[in-house]
Amino acid sequence: MTTWNNDPAHSRLGFVVSHITITDVTGRFADFTATAQVGKDDLSDAKFRMAAQVASVDTDVDARDEHLRSPDFFEADVHPVMTFESSKVQLGAGGEGKISGTLTIRGVAKEVTFNLRASEVVTNPMNEAPTRSFKVWGDIKRSEFNVGKGVPALIVGETVHVTADMECSPA
Repeated sequence: MTTWNNDPAHSRLGFVVSHITITDVTGRFADFTATAQVGKDDLSDAKFRMAAQVASVDTDVDARDEHLRSPDFFEADVHPVMTFESSKVQLGAGGEGKISGTLTIRGVAKEVTFNLRASEVVTNPMNEAPTRSFKVWGDIKRSEFNVGKGVPALIVGETVHVTADMECSPA
């Protein structure tokens, strides 16, 4: 098995959620790590793990970020890390497929399935290291993780679109 680690300078963990049903608000977690342990080219034996520091939430509005860190949403002081650990990877033609696993936010762990796209391995011309990308995306319901449980869906949408783009190289 080879362990692939994300390059923070070329990786992003973001989200989009609707605000008062008329616009989308985007954000990201600036401090996160992702690893993939891979033995087979088809990723059928791969184990993915992601950990994001909740306090690193960044929506470009300081007051909103502080509110997201509060007990109203993530309660970052009590639950400082959100995690994802894969249990199953199915990759089809063109490097696209599904990834399932346990997502834990605010102490609530739920089985989720996301879309997955994996690139072929290439040699990075900057450092000559083997490099590949993984893109994971899908939707979750914030109420299932007790995020913003007192905030009506009319104000902050119930569905949160999550996207992770990771450029990885072997450890």
